[in-house]
Formats: sequence, C-alpha cells, structure tokens
Amino acid sequence: MVRSLLRTTLTFAALALVTGTRANAQTPAETEGNRMERKGNQEEKAADAEKARGAQMEKQGKAKEKAGKKSDNKAEEDSGKRMKKKGHAIEKEGEARGDEAKKMEKSGSEAEKAGVKEKKAAAKAKEDEKK
Repeated sequence: MVRSLLRTTLTFAALALVTGTRANAQTPAETEGNRMERKGNQEEKAADAEKARGAQMEKQGKAKEKAGKKSDNKAEEDSGKRMKKKGHAIEKEGEARGDEAKKMEKSGSEAEKAGVKEKKAAAKAKEDEKK
C-alpha cells in the first residue's frame, strides 16, 4: 500500500513538474533580463571586494606612513603615502564599478518586466482570438 501511494505521488509530482515548466516558458526579453541581472550581481560582488581591498590598502598605507614618521624613516613614510593613495584610488574605482553594476542590474530588471508584459499581452491576444 505504501509503495502504491509512493508511486502515485511520484507520478503526480513528475507530471506537475513537466507541465509547470511548459507553462513558464520565458520570452527572449525575460531571458536577457535575467542574464543581465545575474551579470550585474556578479559585477557588484567583485566591485565590493575591490572596494574592501582598496580600503584595507589605504589603512595599511596610513599605518606605514605613521610608523615612518615615528621612526624618522623617510622612505617608509613615502612608501606609506603612495600605498595610501593607491588604496584610495582602488576603492574609488570599486565604487564606480559597483554603480555601473547596479545600473546593469536595474536595466536587466526592466528588460525582464518588459518580457513579462509582452508574454501577458500575447496570452491575452490568444485568449481574445479564441472568443
């Protein structure tokens, strides 16, 4: 009895899965929008990592500069200043990349919404055609 119930349940689950995927076919605009959103998310994560790396480098440069001043080591002080400046530049570059990634993600979302509207309009036209 349990086996029979299990078989029946699996059969219905498989049918639901198969029919559900056909009903949710995506339009090209939706597919492109999803791709753009995923790429934007990846870019945003990479930009956040770059920002963190730049902030860490800037922090290390400040510490190195301070240590150079304290020990009257001009070379170490200059090295710290350069490191701080480079870290700041990397951080700003990461922020810019993050902003671009957010724009890409937003445009992907808009493209996906347009695809959904297109699919709804096509379904409505098909329904009206049947009447």
